[in-house]
Amino acid sequence: MFQELEPVLKEYGDVRGSLITILQKTQDIYGYLSEDAIQYIAGRTGVAPAKIYGVATFYTQFRMEKAGRYILMLCKGTACHVNGADAILEAVSETLGIKDGETTEDGLFTLDVVACLGCCSLAPVMMVRGPAGVETYGNLTKERARKALEEIRAQEQREQEAAS
Repeated sequence: MFQELEPVLKEYGDVRGSLITILQKTQDIYGYLSEDAIQYIAGRTGVAPAKIYGVATFYTQFRMEKAGRYILMLCKGTACHVNGADAILEAVSETLGIKDGETTEDGLFTLDVVACLGCCSLAPVMMVRGPAGVETYGNLTKERARKALEEIRAQEQREQEAAS
């Protein structure tokens, strides 16, 4: 069931202090940390499930629920805030019908408001992590944000049609 995780556990399973690395790589593989994955990691590393849960819930980088195919990281750092991040958040939330931390019903998008993306010169900015990698959208307006989401949806639809 967790075959993709085996190389990670072989490399880091016996390395003291590597729990965060194991959890990061697990989330990279599966998109989130499922209860089954946590139990599996506990069994293979000897770390108590309660400790793993404690680490996973302490750090905001970890998610305990399945994320969307595209993770929208909307910056709310100082530069983005001053340049209209609240309006961008409003546009994204209205367009997708979700709030920070939520996933659309179709499982396509998850919205994460983050403290900083390190792209202050592009403020306000949003990064979208999807199957093809990470795309950065800068100097956003409400309209540009909506257009970016519509383009992603349209691309997904084209890919689904081509696959069927």
